Amino acid sequence: MENKVEAFRKSLGLSQEEFAKAIRVSRQTVSSIENGKYNPSLELAFTIADFFDKQIEEVFLHERNPQNEKE
Repeated sequence: MENKVEAFRKSLGLSQEEFAKAIRVSRQTVSSIENGKYNPSLELAFTIADFFDKQIEEVFLHERNPQNEKE
């Protein structure tokens, strides 16, 4: 799942460490989310979106694959 976490974080002038402290996760977690290596839990995704005052869909981008949808 793609996301705009890094762009939003940088627009606020925050380091990964500062952002991680603000949302109560490790810097490594922030790095993994930004690099697409880790998809956050739904609760964490909402926490991140709320932090940026954005809708979750503005931060986390999910493209539907028609082949995976039920008919």
